[in-house]
Amino acid sequence: MALFSNDLSKEPVFDGIGYEPSFFSRKSMVSTKTDYSKKKYNDTNKDTRKKILVLCTEQRYMTMKNGKKFSTGNHPVETLVPILHFEQAGFDVDFYTPNGDSVKFEMWAMPYEDEHIGKILEKYNTQFSNPHSLKDFIADSRKSYVDYVAVFIPGGHGAMLGLPESKDVKELINWVVAEDKYLLAICHGPAVLLSAADASSEGNFPYKGYKINSFPDEMDLTLPESGYQPGEMPWFYGEKLKKLGVEILNKKISGDCHVDRKLITADSPLAADKFGKICVEELLAYENQR
Repeated sequence: MALFSNDLSKEPVFDGIGYEPSFFSRKSMVSTKTDYSKKKYNDTNKDTRKKILVLCTEQRYMTMKNGKKFSTGNHPVETLVPILHFEQAGFDVDFYTPNGDSVKFEMWAMPYEDEHIGKILEKYNTQFSNPHSLKDFIADSRKSYVDYVAVFIPGGHGAMLGLPESKDVKELINWVVAEDKYLLAICHGPAVLLSAADASSEGNFPYKGYKINSFPDEMDLTLPESGYQPGEMPWFYGEKLKKLGVEILNKKISGDCHVDRKLITADSPLAADKFGKICVEELLAYENQR
C-alpha cells in the first residue's frame, strides 16, 4: 500500500484549540485494536460485587513549555482494557473526576475497530458524560468508602492535569494507605501519587521506598521529535517522584508491570492487558483470604 504524504508528516495536528499527535507518530504508536485477551478467573468476586473506584481527568489540554496546548486526557486503552478484566472477575467500577465534569479521553488513541472496547464504551457512556464527583465523595461520610477495594488511576498525559495538586485526591490517596487498600496506576497514572506529598516533610510521603513501572521521563523528552506533542513537557512527574523516594525501574517501555505491596503499576498501553490480569489476580487472592 502506498503511503500518503500525511502518513510521514511529523507536524502535530491542530484540532482548533490544541494539537493532537502527528500522523507519523500515530502511525507508529496508536493501534486500531487492543491486545486484550479474555481470561477465565476461577475465584471471582461475583457474589460480593466489590467495587473499584476509577479516578479520571476532566481536563483535556496540557500547556507545553512553549505555550502550545497538547490535546490529551486519559489513554483509552490504559483505561478500558484493565476494566474488561475487572468486570470479568466480578468487580464493578465507578468513574470519578475531581468535580464531576465529563471524563476526557485521548480520542485520537481510541481503538475503534476493537469490538470489546466498543461494547464497554457503550456500557459506560452515561458515566463518562456524568461521572461521580470526587469532591462530593470526600465530603461525604466515611461509610461511602466501604465498597471500594481499590483505586485505579488510568494513564495518558491527562493524569498530570489537575490531579497531582488536588487536595481531594490527597485525601483519597491517604485513605487508600490508611485503610490498606490497593492502588492501581498505569503509564502516567503514578503522577497522581504526588498529591500525597507533604510540603513540610518529604519523609512523610506514604510511598517512599516503593518501586514502580511507569512511563519514563526519558521518553517524554523525546516525544516532540516525532510530533507526538507540540512542544517540550511543562514538567516531569518522574523526577518529582524520585525526589520523594520512589524508584522508577524502567527507562523505556516494554509492557512491564510491577507489584510492590499494594501498589500495582505498569509502563504503557503495551502493558494494559497484562496489568489488568495482574491487578485482578492480586485483588482476588487478597479478597479470598480475608
